[in-house]
Amino acid sequence: MPDIALVPQPAELTASRAPGPALTSATRIDADAAAQDTESWLRAELGAATELPLPPGEGGDAPIRLRVDPAAGLGPEGYRLTTDGAGVLIVGHDPAGVFYGAQTLRQLLPPAAYRRAPTAPPTWTLPAVRVTDRPRFGWRGCLLDVARHFLPKHDLLRFIDLLALHKINVLHLHLTDDQGWRIEIRRYPRLTEVGAWRRETQVGHARPAAFDGRPHGGFYTQDDIREIVAYAAARHITVVPEIDIPGHSQAAIAAYPELGEGAPVEVGREWGVIDTVLNVSDTVLDFYRAVFDEVMELFPSTYICIGGDECPKAQWKASATAQRRIAEEGLADENELQSWFIRQFDAYFAERGRRLLGWDEILEGGLAPGATVASWRGTEGGIAAARAGHDVVMCPTRTSYLDYRQSASAAEPIPVGTVLTVADVYAAEPVPPELADAGAERVLGAQVNVWTENMDSPRTVDFMAFPRLSAFAEVAWSSAERDFAEFLPRLRAHLARLDAIGVEYRPLDGPHPWQQRPGVPGWG
Repeated sequence: MPDIALVPQPAELTASRAPGPALTSATRIDADAAAQDTESWLRAELGAATELPLPPGEGGDAPIRLRVDPAAGLGPEGYRLTTDGAGVLIVGHDPAGVFYGAQTLRQLLPPAAYRRAPTAPPTWTLPAVRVTDRPRFGWRGCLLDVARHFLPKHDLLRFIDLLALHKINVLHLHLTDDQGWRIEIRRYPRLTEVGAWRRETQVGHARPAAFDGRPHGGFYTQDDIREIVAYAAARHITVVPEIDIPGHSQAAIAAYPELGEGAPVEVGREWGVIDTVLNVSDTVLDFYRAVFDEVMELFPSTYICIGGDECPKAQWKASATAQRRIAEEGLADENELQSWFIRQFDAYFAERGRRLLGWDEILEGGLAPGATVASWRGTEGGIAAARAGHDVVMCPTRTSYLDYRQSASAAEPIPVGTVLTVADVYAAEPVPPELADAGAERVLGAQVNVWTENMDSPRTVDFMAFPRLSAFAEVAWSSAERDFAEFLPRLRAHLARLDAIGVEYRPLDGPHPWQQRPGVPGWG
């Protein structure tokens, strides 16, 4: 059997020793109406590397055929790929399935097929295989934090392509935090005029904090967001926006001081949990309803994330307004006040056909009726939410936080958290054993989180995300038994693809010298 190094691992694979079809200047691509977007994508991607025209075909005699067939028994996002003497046939349950089949077809070719211009001989021969595949989970996500360090649009679109390559279908885009507001809201222009820029940035995690003295910022216009969302959708990725409330909101408060509880503040410069929180007045509720109106206009995602995590209560304890709200609403304490605040938006989203997503702190003080929980502080929050009948996305820190150090070596740049290796990511099981008998159906899936406090460029995002994200892709997709020793040769072959694309991943044996940050302390 040829080693086709599929990432993710296929559910069913058969192979023949006979050679499969060759791509030549006569190769055409034929697609039914539902698969035409994939046809255009495949022609552009393969055409760049092979320099073959790959024109549209006319019927069943085309060497590459793409079909959508919901009756084929493949399941949502599933596909069947056949390569033999007759050519290539990809049948998908839906357009997403056809797209994933086309991604697998690309993996059957040499790594040079991932380049943007031809570098290899003009003969491209496919192995003869039959692959039947479908994902285990409907939520295969990656959070990218563009609030702490802004990622320009060009680099974000490149990151989306890398997610699509790995059959990731959710981009959780963390757009606001204490240290920056990254989305244009036309009703409130100061959110980006002021909130998108900080005067300097903490470097590492020394105490007292050290700063670089350089302004940092940036934001996406609404047209940028429309482009990003459409670009992702063409690759069957849903973009889930996160606008943090009621904590992690200092950038918004810097822009509009009336949102806060205390004296005016600047956009956050330091990392960590900051005491600044939103006040709980009707004015603040109305402000954020207007913000979310514009967000929902831009993002068709069913889910809208409000954060809800790491909300300090000190300002509320000292606030007459907050204490009055607690009394008026019959709440027990500040934890219930946070849940009351979040429920206002749960109801607001539900009225508009959307669903609230929040980190597991939204369980404290009572969970909003329609909320979905992202379980990050271990698995306990996800277990409790699932048992209470709520949907869950599993992303516990110990297996899902790609900002964590990748080894115990001093060579790791700005080492934070505990060690999280490729093998650790690959060994993680998204469904906790406590839910095996009841509640597993509430686990929508899993995601990894790329928090960028210490990732100040696309190069460092590459280094921290890959190849651990490649390992996660198989975890989220495949239902098969996982064996890291079996996976490792396939991963090594996959790294050649990342090389061809230009991904500056962390080598498996440790960082290159230029990927290190000697003398910059981390934490953990």
